[in-house]
Amino acid sequence: MAKVKSVKFDGELIHVFNSAIYVFESGQDLTLQLDMIVSEIVVKKVQQVENVIAEIELEDSRMIDSIMHVKIIPGVLPQLSLFVELDDRQDYDFLDFVNENDAWFPNIEEGITIDAIRKVEMPEEEIRIKLKLPIDQVEWLKAQKKTRLNEILKEMIYEYWKKHNSK
Repeated sequence: MAKVKSVKFDGELIHVFNSAIYVFESGQDLTLQLDMIVSEIVVKKVQQVENVIAEIELEDSRMIDSIMHVKIIPGVLPQLSLFVELDDRQDYDFLDFVNENDAWFPNIEEGITIDAIRKVEMPEEEIRIKLKLPIDQVEWLKAQKKTRLNEILKEMIYEYWKKHNSK
């Protein structure tokens, strides 16, 4: 099976944790397909995108450049499927061909956890918290810059989390 070395979307290199590239055969139709485990950040970037210009470098130095459709695969791990219809099977004879009736199908999730992905790219989300605090603490909080408050809260929560989840 061909191995993917790197992937770029619209010129931007993305981190791929595992992938499978193959040609899917369904009746007379041929589809180049790239299934990938990526970070939640990458999934969020392409959520509203239908197509990307994909630059796929294989480990044997072959390059595949194509405008490909993007499909987000739901599940525990952040997963994308890029695909494009093909005209000529001979142009891709170096890839595995998977038939719709085959029992074999690439399993790219094996051995990967969401924790391992988040160690490489941790997504951040905004949250609003309503608190009832003494006025002096409220005044102090209002005097702080947002970036500093983010740092303080992250640090405090991680310390609390480590202390109470290490048992």
